[in-house]
Amino acid sequence: MPTGPGSPRDVPPPPGSFPIDPDTLPQPIRDEIKAPDPVAIDTASPELKDGVNRCPKCGSTEIKQRPGTDQLICLYCRNEWTSARVEEELGLGENIDTLEGTIVATGASDIQADTASMMSFKCAGCGAEVTVNTENAMTARCHWCRHVLGVNEQVPNGAVPDAVLPIHIKKDDAIARIRQFVGKRQFFALKAFKEQFTPENVVGVYLPYMIVDANASADVAGMGEIETRRYTEGSGNDKKTYYDADQYQVQRHVDYAVDDLPIESSANRGNLDTRTNTNNIINAILPFDTKNAVKWNASYLAGFSSEKRDQNVEQLRPHLEDELLSIARAQVEASVSRFDRGVCWQQERLDVHGTRWVAMYLPVWLYSYHQPGPNGGMLHYIAVNARTGKTMGSVPIEQWKLLLVALTIGTFLEYIAIAIAGH
Repeated sequence: MPTGPGSPRDVPPPPGSFPIDPDTLPQPIRDEIKAPDPVAIDTASPELKDGVNRCPKCGSTEIKQRPGTDQLICLYCRNEWTSARVEEELGLGENIDTLEGTIVATGASDIQADTASMMSFKCAGCGAEVTVNTENAMTARCHWCRHVLGVNEQVPNGAVPDAVLPIHIKKDDAIARIRQFVGKRQFFALKAFKEQFTPENVVGVYLPYMIVDANASADVAGMGEIETRRYTEGSGNDKKTYYDADQYQVQRHVDYAVDDLPIESSANRGNLDTRTNTNNIINAILPFDTKNAVKWNASYLAGFSSEKRDQNVEQLRPHLEDELLSIARAQVEASVSRFDRGVCWQQERLDVHGTRWVAMYLPVWLYSYHQPGPNGGMLHYIAVNARTGKTMGSVPIEQWKLLLVALTIGTFLEYIAIAIAGH
């Protein structure tokens, strides 16, 4: 047997290289290792992979959304068509109550950290290189032949979702709604804000969300009270009200399915630090009619801005579990109505049997105003749901006006109390 340099040799394995039995590991590591790999739903559109969205009738790339509808229109031959609704195309609304494990659509796959935001395409019209910055746009026009190219391939940088919910509310309508919202709050509004208020600067933005279906069970336990007697003791300023109540230990179990729960998949938008921003305004204009979302086509974003997803499924799972627990509490609320003093839930347990994750762009008209101040100031938003028109916002106020009104009301109430006492 040869033993010289380069010959085969039996070498003992290095320490720690033997396979580890997952059953010997502590929780939650054991469950994470033994959990099955996520099942993927392929939502890619192979016909759009080269970045060129063509009219199915004449082949032109001059395609835009018809305002106020879900239809695309060819600006050359005037042909109109609508992308397939993603729920019907892929059966995403079915069998939620039997979901098991984690099912992730391809547009919601994990983001690869080394994938660039700049995407380059070779124009099919003239061969020129066209670059699209997916941080804020999904389409670009070739500067030589004027072909419009869009990012449709589900590259692993989080830019291309599985579906898009097209804008319905037109810009003029959004401007009117924002103007009306601010008009009702003019008296308290900050002087600088009123001077700089230009609702025409509203921007149509597609925000990244994960739309989640979940099959879950929950157990909650706590103490409930039923009032049996109420009485008062003392008089005048020393008068006090007491009550007697029977206490009960309360337990509830609920099995439930959640359909199309929206979760922000941008870390920036998910940051609800009310000291520096009013991102919570976006949640106030929910819900969106996600059932009408269509399969991804970059032509829907032509002329609009967008924000890229930067959160993966596992990063969003704690947020999902919080939402599911809130839903469970609401599910059992009707069954504890007899406890007129309320129920204090002291223990909660959630079992998520299965989930399905779909990445989707949801449309918002957004007006922003930066109020200077300490720690970078405050960023105020006024948002319009670009499907329903629901409007909510934050208007910076003059604190002295608010204080003046509070003092005036307080003085008036004190005067009324004195007058009543005098009688």
